[in-house]
Amino acid sequence: MTTDYISQARAVIGVEQAALEQISAQLDTGFTAAVEAILDCKGRVIVTGMGKSGHIARKIAATLASTGTPAFFVHPAEAAHGDLGMMLGQDVVLALSHSGESDEVVKLLPALKRKGVTLIAMSGRRGSSLAQAANIFLNAAVNQEACPLGLAPTSSTTAALALGDALAVVLLQARHFTPDDFALSHPAGSLGKRLLIRVGDLMHSGEALPQVPQDADLKAAILEMSAKGLGMTAVVDAEQHAIGVMTDGDLRRILQDSDHINGIAVADVMGTQPKTIHANKLASEALHVMQTKRVNGLLVVDDEQHLIGALHMHDLLKAGIV
Repeated sequence: MTTDYISQARAVIGVEQAALEQISAQLDTGFTAAVEAILDCKGRVIVTGMGKSGHIARKIAATLASTGTPAFFVHPAEAAHGDLGMMLGQDVVLALSHSGESDEVVKLLPALKRKGVTLIAMSGRRGSSLAQAANIFLNAAVNQEACPLGLAPTSSTTAALALGDALAVVLLQARHFTPDDFALSHPAGSLGKRLLIRVGDLMHSGEALPQVPQDADLKAAILEMSAKGLGMTAVVDAEQHAIGVMTDGDLRRILQDSDHINGIAVADVMGTQPKTIHANKLASEALHVMQTKRVNGLLVVDDEQHLIGALHMHDLLKAGIV
């Protein structure tokens, strides 16, 4: 007999969806108090938990740290054997335990009280030892685990993770955390490239910048395009303002309509609304402009629209932005 694994999987996901809806409905003043306590914190947020709750606690700590809230995870068993020394009175401790009775976490409570830390409990039981000892309670109760045995933490860990994400994102918004701030915590990999590399880092400038004056003829524009190899050239006025652009595509269209190019002024055939971008913009923003406008190149200008560089899609490809 064939087992319907898909139906079983959907049942699991359905139970966890219901748990998330429950968590959302249970949000109360405790969540507001937790946000305010962390915003007022002069130290760090220390997240702890045992077992599956510990795995979720690590993720919450990592998310907080990468979104503007200094945080780290401390294993409760290690804390009882010396790592409590990492905690100071000005810190906030976020402790996770679905039952609120995890031995390793409960054993820390007297020491945390003596240290004077602000304790936030994320638990499924408001009357538990952890919740009763806490300054602030986050209700992570769920009606049902997705595990048919009711034993493996499933819905409860999903709910705790979502509650932690909600806490981190609300704090991010309260701190007015920007993409630039985020980039400082993510310098490596493709994400770092998208967040750190700016147009000015990649653009062609100086002798490598293709440009011709507005009184140039078409032949001069073609020679400039060939010499600089970007498939385009900017057209500038006497004050170095970018007033137009000539591309390979423009040239093909001109050759289709004319048997010769002698005597054709570039100002008569150039595109008069060149797509531009500022050097301080993220390279990922340049990619978005190119994709939206369906162009392969952008002219880089300063605040006065003076031409200072040119950027091609190939430059973004080489930098790993695409």
